[in-house]
Amino acid sequence: MAKIVRRIGLSLGADICWPICYEALLKELDLEIEHGGDTLTFDVERVFIEPFDLRQPCRYDVVIDRLTHWYHTSREWIKKSILTDDLYVFNNPWSLQSMEKQTTYCAMMRLGFPVPETWLIPPKAYTESADLQPTLRQYARLFDLAGIGDRIGYPLFMKPYDGGAWVGVTAIEDSAALRSAYDRSGTRVMHLQKGVQPHDGFVRCIGLGPQWRCVNYDPSAPLHDRYRMDTDFLTTEEESHLKKMTMVINAFFGWDFNSCEALRSNGVWCPIDFANACPDSQVTSLHFHFPWLIKANLRWSIFCAATKRRIKTDLNWRAYFDVADSDRPFDEKLEQYVQIARNRFDSDRFYEFCDKHLSHLDEIAFEFFATETVRQAIRQKVEALFPAHEIEEFTELFWSRVQAWRSHESSLSP
Repeated sequence: MAKIVRRIGLSLGADICWPICYEALLKELDLEIEHGGDTLTFDVERVFIEPFDLRQPCRYDVVIDRLTHWYHTSREWIKKSILTDDLYVFNNPWSLQSMEKQTTYCAMMRLGFPVPETWLIPPKAYTESADLQPTLRQYARLFDLAGIGDRIGYPLFMKPYDGGAWVGVTAIEDSAALRSAYDRSGTRVMHLQKGVQPHDGFVRCIGLGPQWRCVNYDPSAPLHDRYRMDTDFLTTEEESHLKKMTMVINAFFGWDFNSCEALRSNGVWCPIDFANACPDSQVTSLHFHFPWLIKANLRWSIFCAATKRRIKTDLNWRAYFDVADSDRPFDEKLEQYVQIARNRFDSDRFYEFCDKHLSHLDEIAFEFFATETVRQAIRQKVEALFPAHEIEEFTELFWSRVQAWRSHESSLSP
């Protein structure tokens, strides 16, 4: 029996609070896991940006990636390490690079998800190139923007086809507003999507591996209040349905960590935004839900590192399409999709692993989130975002919400 160190790398951008808590809580766990005849311990390091030899060995078993959706040097290092060293990464970088919102809408429409009516329209302006004008003269058809708006119906939303942190998203109430928004859209390729009206629920379901958390979400609130602190706002059936939809979306695209936004209209949950494969992880937005994220991240990364999980580069969409093309109601299809997704995430094996090796995580985390380490991590993030005169106020606000999570957890204990 050998003693083996499994190494977890953190590929980070502007992240501050969650890496501090992740590292400290992993140290508190002090794991020695008997697996496959060996004793496994775990080490975590932050991944630095530097030149690399394409044959250079990768020292990590798992990398939690928060950077490569926009920073290409790190993305290419990660892709290299998957190809040459079987590195496991949250998330599949090829899928993250190519599966913009246009692709996700089309795929989930094919699977029968109730995605609102969505059109893609050509950009208002173009970056000049040698072949642009001949192409447009021969093939670009004039179109009736107002007519498309009338066909979709108002209200509708104009938003970039590839997404990006709410940038360029505009609520449109009539044809005049549509024309004005289009005139301002520049070279962006835009979607027009029918608004879900009326709606009486807005949920963001966060998935991390085969773990899920539904959050009551208010996009009109300031960032620090968008994630509401409600815990009983869904029925058991609704929560299960939203988790299933998110699991299928994440497994379909090879995403370990993603969130799905859905609106409830006349009792039907309509997914409207579900290509969010680098979800917000900061205490300044998640607050009450922040401890869940850290624990979920630890469970899934430790499981992947211990079991030497491999990235499935074949996404196997045909298995989903065969179900989609059958003559069955959507609810029956969804159950079949879920079985494919559960297998993709090794769900049964994961939960058995957690029960056997990580059963003490909840207790240790409960104590950890009352420590000065957490308070200082919160303060560091607040200092990075808020003006000096608001640092004390917001540090206390987010700290109090983390403590509210601890109170809630206590109330659930037998």
